[in-house]
Amino acid sequence: MATESKSEQAYRLIRDRIDSGQYVPGYRLVLAPIAAELQMSVVPVREAIRRLEAEKFVTFERNVGAQVALVKETEYLHTMQTLALVEGSATGLAAPHITPDQIRRARAINQTMRDSLAAFDPQAFTELNLEFHSVLFETCPNPHILDLVHRGWNRMKVLRNSSFSFVPGRASESVNEHDQLLALIEQGADPMEIEYMARKHRTATLDAVLSHQSEHSALQPH
Repeated sequence: MATESKSEQAYRLIRDRIDSGQYVPGYRLVLAPIAAELQMSVVPVREAIRRLEAEKFVTFERNVGAQVALVKETEYLHTMQTLALVEGSATGLAAPHITPDQIRRARAINQTMRDSLAAFDPQAFTELNLEFHSVLFETCPNPHILDLVHRGWNRMKVLRNSSFSFVPGRASESVNEHDQLLALIEQGADPMEIEYMARKHRTATLDAVLSHQSEHSALQPH
């Protein structure tokens, strides 16, 4: 088995921290501390950063240096559209394998989400939301689709901590849609119907955010 190169090690560390949200958009990537942490010279770290720059995860500015790329709204749009497709597919494929115990777990999480609406914390709500959906999509028998779902959620953490920060009213609708999704799964509905419901649920949040942005933009002086 080939040993991972130093450049690859540096790339993986930086990329993992970008994906997890530890390195947020605008975070400056200083070569020396990263190299010291990895116990290597700055050369492979520089190579890793150039690779990330080519992949659009990092930008380089004169007199500023390398930093994690700032969020573009089109990236949020494309990530949410993709996540709607792959998560919908994963949920539909998983549905026949979801156990009554998993349904109970999902209902309990959703009730916690409903109870949290009175003292709303968008970040905590988003974490519960991921926990809820994970119960439904983790039994997806296709590991490739599941990997894409995980990548989508990780990318969302980088792009935006919580869509519900922008549209808190969407949270209550989301909880109700969770109930509808669970009811379909319990009834043994056709997996394609479940996939469509899961996809529609995701795009409804996207639509709410885009609508908010459009209204906010219209109110700005030109």
